[in-house]
Amino acid sequence: MHRKLKNIELNRLTVDEFKIAQKLPLCVVLDNVRSMLNVGSVFRTSDAFRLEHLYLCGITAKPPHRDITKSAIGAEQSVDWTHHADTKTVINDLKSKGYEILSVEQTENAVPLDEFNFKPSAKYAIILGNEVDGVSQEVIDMSDSILEIPQLGTKHSLNISVCAGVILWEAAKPNLHG
Repeated sequence: MHRKLKNIELNRLTVDEFKIAQKLPLCVVLDNVRSMLNVGSVFRTSDAFRLEHLYLCGITAKPPHRDITKSAIGAEQSVDWTHHADTKTVINDLKSKGYEILSVEQTENAVPLDEFNFKPSAKYAIILGNEVDGVSQEVIDMSDSILEIPQLGTKHSLNISVCAGVILWEAAKPNLHG
């Protein structure tokens, strides 16, 4: 028998405990994401995997806003985040700090996600782009690798919030139990 656990039984961190807890060496950069619901969802996923930082760039909305809070359900309070006018400046800063820049996009020579080898303790910055235009070409040109999630259906892409969950799960796996 499998009894559903109550929230109190999940032993989750409080916001204060989360703030001081060791984070995974991962961050997410949102490059001109227009949907506040997607932004909130990425906050929530960033909390789930205890990411170091969420960078909101360009037109990407920032808290406080009820549409972000609606899907973040409070994760905008736990996840460290900053807003920046320019994605390229953030990427240059992350590169100088030793992060490998991984854009998620469909390009020539993109690496299928299942073929990319995430290394334990390596520092990764995952770039997710605009819902219509994707990651900008300038940002793609600055990236160390381009990752693509293989798909079998008729649609051309996944929603950013779904994409974030898939990519961050794969990136976090090498560090989850060690």
